[in-house]
Amino acid sequence: MKHISDSKPLRVPTTAEVKAVIPSECFERSLWQSLPYALFSVVSTLILGFIALAFIPLSWVWAPAWVAYAYVNGTVAVGVWVAAHECGHRAFAKTPGVQDAIGFVMHSSLLVPYFSWQRSHAIHHGKTNHVTEGETHVPKRITTERGRRVLRIRNRIGAPAHGAVTVATRLGFGWPMYLLIGATGGSERGLTNHFWPAKPFSQALFPARWKPKVLWSTAGVLAALALLGWWAIARSPWEVAAVYLGPYLVVNGWLVTYTWLQHTDADVPHYSDEDWSFVRGAFCSVDRPYGPIADFLHHRIGTTHVAHHLDAKIPHYKARQATAAIKSAFPDLYRFNPSPIRRALWDVAHSCHVVSETDDGWHFTDELPSAGDDLSAAA
Repeated sequence: MKHISDSKPLRVPTTAEVKAVIPSECFERSLWQSLPYALFSVVSTLILGFIALAFIPLSWVWAPAWVAYAYVNGTVAVGVWVAAHECGHRAFAKTPGVQDAIGFVMHSSLLVPYFSWQRSHAIHHGKTNHVTEGETHVPKRITTERGRRVLRIRNRIGAPAHGAVTVATRLGFGWPMYLLIGATGGSERGLTNHFWPAKPFSQALFPARWKPKVLWSTAGVLAALALLGWWAIARSPWEVAAVYLGPYLVVNGWLVTYTWLQHTDADVPHYSDEDWSFVRGAFCSVDRPYGPIADFLHHRIGTTHVAHHLDAKIPHYKARQATAAIKSAFPDLYRFNPSPIRRALWDVAHSCHVVSETDDGWHFTDELPSAGDDLSAAA
């Protein structure tokens, strides 16, 4: 990955300066341009499900085929997730109500609380790579007991074992744990829940005006669960598990992979109040090479993420053009890591857990402080 020099601080442009270098057509969004991409993802997902149901016997002998199906259809269904995500950003169309209706249905079908996540994801964008106020994949600080405990555990069981456990738990359980208890969320907001915006959970994530929307989101997910329950009763719980649950878990794994790798790397800093700005945080996003198939199916969410964070209303079909303009105008700030995704996942899980303050923000460290170090900044 290209390293941004620590010896000569780079001037960070303003939001207006960034927008000025992006062609104006990149900000044009249209329902009729966005809808075919969403329909392709939805229809492809449904067709694969019907094909599997029709041709793969529901027996343990065929378990390998069902696993293969889960991976393929889960990978395809990520496109549905990304299209709904664009609705939440107002990048899908010009009419908010139309976008919310489409996004609500698509996200609810994937058991995602649409409005709740729209809110928390907006905070993630608004505070990207802020060391305390960020949202999702916020690293622990060495100045806290939680941060030091992570490094002590890592040192005790060994970095390879700790990395393997980290990959397995984050890809397998990271997304539902984030929705249920705010795992990897901002430390300032405490224990949060995307389905219940009231006690015993912290209410910092959802202001009073958002609470009805959170409950609508919960109702959408409950409706989807009710349909799955009806399907299980009418047909078979095993059929629901094979056709729906397997791909659902793969979707979650992809989602965590994207969000984790987009904002985490050995040389990507986090910043506290005095150094953080919206543009500086956005330029801490990392584009990565997901390959032509994932790019096509996932609407280029991983290879144009820097542009997405600089302006989330740029629709995905204009993001490559915007990325080229940003890379050309700000070559020293734009980040791209060419490492293969499996290698990148391992590197991040192996070494990117706890940050320590330096002269240029908070950077990842593997070293526990000595007994004499000043930890007065501990939270």
